[in-house]
Amino acid sequence: MIKYTLKCKKCDHIFESWFLNSKEFDRLKKQKLVSCVECTSKKIEKSIMSPNISSFEKLEKKSSLDNNIRNEILKYQKFIKDNCIDVGNNFAYEARKIHYSEKKSKAIYGSVTNEEINELEEEGIETMTIPWLKKTEN
Repeated sequence: MIKYTLKCKKCDHIFESWFLNSKEFDRLKKQKLVSCVECTSKKIEKSIMSPNISSFEKLEKKSSLDNNIRNEILKYQKFIKDNCIDVGNNFAYEARKIHYSEKKSKAIYGSVTNEEINELEEEGIETMTIPWLKKTEN
């Protein structure tokens, strides 16, 4: 993905938009599918952009922040593993059994698809999704 700063030739409005790549921007512009967000003109051009260059200090700070976040996620994972039952890919099935009182209520965790999460939500079954890191991830 690439973010371009765009300028309308008609009203001089400057705005940003994301594109798959530069070729995709050119293709969409040629088909007149890129328009000004202010006046809807199709006369749009890429504006001069400065590259996004991070200083070493910013990178170092980001790395430290990433490590802090990673450590917090790992703490949550440990708590969940120590206090909940891993139901693997049967999460949606087990959550329904608990919700509809077919099974004794207990804390569970496991894998579920986005579609299954949406179905559970429609049934009024609350879930929580957290990032799950493998031990080998840095």
